[in-house]
Amino acid sequence: MRDDPTFVEQIHRDLRDVRWLPPEEIRSRGRRRSQRRIVVATVVLALAGVSAVAVAAPRKSSPPALPAAAPSASPTQHEITTDALLQPADLPQQVDVQLSQSGLGEPVLLDHMLAVCRASQGHSPGWQYSILSRSQTLVPKRAAAILTESDGLVTQDVFRLAPDAAVQLLANLDDLVAPCAEWNSVGEYKVGGATGTGSATHRWAVVQRDFAGDGAALLRHTGSQPVDQKTGEPIGAPPRPTTTAVVRVGDLITVLSLGQAGTELDLRRLAEVAARRMCVAANPAC
Repeated sequence: MRDDPTFVEQIHRDLRDVRWLPPEEIRSRGRRRSQRRIVVATVVLALAGVSAVAVAAPRKSSPPALPAAAPSASPTQHEITTDALLQPADLPQQVDVQLSQSGLGEPVLLDHMLAVCRASQGHSPGWQYSILSRSQTLVPKRAAAILTESDGLVTQDVFRLAPDAAVQLLANLDDLVAPCAEWNSVGEYKVGGATGTGSATHRWAVVQRDFAGDGAALLRHTGSQPVDQKTGEPIGAPPRPTTTAVVRVGDLITVLSLGQAGTELDLRRLAEVAARRMCVAANPAC
C-alpha cells in the first residue's frame, strides 16, 4: 500500500477543513450598495488625475449548462454583466469615471421620498424585490476632484426580477403613486442660521408610457416652494422637478435618472438606448 495520497484524496482532506459561511452571512455580504454621493467622492479622490477609469469590470463566467432533456433549448441568463448597462459612448459628453456595483435581493427603489409619503399614510413602500441587480453612476469629465450627488450625469440601476413581478411593477405603477398625487409634508428645517418648521406640497404622476422596451414609464415628482409655517416666508430655493424612467425588457427592469441639466426628452431618448443594451441579458432574449 502506498502512503502518498492521490490528488482526489488530497482535495477531500482539504475540503474537510473549509469553513462554509452561513447563508445569511453570504446574503449580507451581497448587500454592498451604499449612498452614491459617498462612493463618488471617495473614488474620485482616489483616482484624481486619472481619466476614463472603469471600476468593477464585469466578471467572467461560463454559460450555464443546457438541460440534458432539451439540448437545443437556449440557456437562461442570470448574471447582469456591465455590457447590459449604458456605456460611455451612449452619452453626448465624455465620462471621466464610471462606478459600478452589484447586489442581491435589493428593492426596486423608484423614489425615496415617495416611500416616505406612502409610509406617512400607513402604506407599505410597495417596492418589488429583485433577484440580483447592478448599478452605476456615470460622471461627466471635469477638473474638480470632489463631486457631489448633483454632479452625476446619469444614475442607472438594472434589476432582475421574477418574470411576473417585472410585468406587475409597471402595471401597478399608477396604484403605487395614487396615494401621493398630492401630499403635504411638514418638518423641521435649518437654512443658514435660520431654523423652524416648514411645509411643502409634493406631487407624483406617471406622465408617459410605452416608449421603450417591453414597457416603460416616466415618473415625475414636483414640489412647491417650502415655507415657514409661522411666518409664511419661503425657505431656500424653489425645488426643481425630477423625473425617473422605468423600463422593462423581459425579466429586467432599469431605473434611470439624469443630473440637473437633463431634460425629460433626454431621459426618454436615453431610456430607449438602455432598453437595447438590456437585450443581451434579458430573459427571454430580444
